[in-house]
Amino acid sequence: MALLGLDIGTSGTKALLLDETGIVRAAAESPHELQTPRAGWTQQDPENWWQACLLATAKALKKGKLKASQITAIGLSGQMHGSVFLGDGPKALRPALLWNDQRTVEQCRQIEEKAGGRQELLAMVSNPALTGFTAPKILWFMQNEPAKFARCRHILLPKDYIRYRLTGEYASEVSDASGTLLLDVKKRQWHQGLISQLGIDQGLLPRLTESQEISGQVSQTTARLMGLTAGIPVVGGAGDQAAGAVGTGVVEPGILSAAMGTSGVIFAASAAPQTDPLGRVHTMCHALPNTWCVFGCMLSAGGSLQWMRNTFFSEQLAQLIAKKKDPGSLYERIIHLAQDAKPGSENLFFLPYLTGERCPHPDPHARGCFIGLTPRHSMAHLARATLEGITMGMREQVDIMRSMGIAIGQVRASGGGARSDFWRQLQADMYQAPVVTINVSEGAALGAAILAGVGSGRWNNVPQAAGQIIKIKNRSRPNAKHSAFYEIHHKKFAMLYPALQTCFNAIG
Repeated sequence: MALLGLDIGTSGTKALLLDETGIVRAAAESPHELQTPRAGWTQQDPENWWQACLLATAKALKKGKLKASQITAIGLSGQMHGSVFLGDGPKALRPALLWNDQRTVEQCRQIEEKAGGRQELLAMVSNPALTGFTAPKILWFMQNEPAKFARCRHILLPKDYIRYRLTGEYASEVSDASGTLLLDVKKRQWHQGLISQLGIDQGLLPRLTESQEISGQVSQTTARLMGLTAGIPVVGGAGDQAAGAVGTGVVEPGILSAAMGTSGVIFAASAAPQTDPLGRVHTMCHALPNTWCVFGCMLSAGGSLQWMRNTFFSEQLAQLIAKKKDPGSLYERIIHLAQDAKPGSENLFFLPYLTGERCPHPDPHARGCFIGLTPRHSMAHLARATLEGITMGMREQVDIMRSMGIAIGQVRASGGGARSDFWRQLQADMYQAPVVTINVSEGAALGAAILAGVGSGRWNNVPQAAGQIIKIKNRSRPNAKHSAFYEIHHKKFAMLYPALQTCFNAIG
């Protein structure tokens, strides 16, 4: 028997099969395209997610030598904040606006105004109005494409669109709904007052469950299409950050995760809702009942490294692609180059704001830059400065959490920042905390499968499942000398954004 975890990411959908003993039997991924019709706009066709789910699941089953009929429960995860607008069927009324779409600056201003100000909004939904969130996207659609919006009957998040295709149910759960800016995070229910103030019909929003609750069953139509058994349960699942935390065992206070994908996220579990009074980090519901989380998101973490690869190593990248070789090996080359430069990159700084920024600077106009270039600087310095800039951006989230009184005993690294001994040590030195890796690397897809197992009765609760499946593999402890250096270096880094903010706004 197997549990299926589906994770609807930005660049692709992953399917993971977890057997009844907690062993990952197979995982596979299928890519989907990103549309950027204008600078700062990002969107995708939800139909591509569904087709990627079908393909990735088929690949995983083949790889794991399993039959679809052996799947006993399904869990879902996915990119947060994306907006899927449906009429009466599965075809979206327009492409879904994604988490890193920046077109809603004006709508964010309107939301704060209608709520009575930023502090009032924080009191309502525990988060400020940011361009990535779902509520401003809804207002943008209402105001800019009113004829299409008039046909809207349902608004879903990315993973919940897949739930609808699997089960026919319009449902979500509290961790992902926290990122809509429409949820009373403390009470774990839609905030009817704010929804009404914004002029949104609450009937467009899905019903809510907890992450491990069964939200529906696979329909007869989908069962025939995928070879599944009709009626198998589909649990609520979780937004990718909460699901990734489940998949890395960050389910109790004192343990943080540092996940570097396209974006970079520092995530902590909390026994009670804790809100940053300045709204620099997000407070949301965790994927466990009566548990919350605090996390920050920088928009271009691994995305900055990908930009460096595509820009400075374009010829080598083209050669690898032509030879059908793994282009990921170029990341190893960049990191190897970075080790040839000394800490601080001879006072060369990189601001990793290629697609604007969210935490700690909620600024869609922020831009990436190298600052301090001299004739002495080589490609090694640029490489190291890029890694240092990404990591200092992550460290700013850690500092905010410490200022909120959140305990940081251990940081669990995942994604690109976990694959290199050098980068793990750099994180330990900057965070001033041990950085560990674990025996599994599937993150959100694994978390979704674990939630499916808890919801279907395989495990009693999430901590029990995580304790059985997840073990520490490697540990990097802070180097006192390097930590002292980066404490000073980071203070210089922290001066740069405020000094350039006016320039960024002028550039637009």
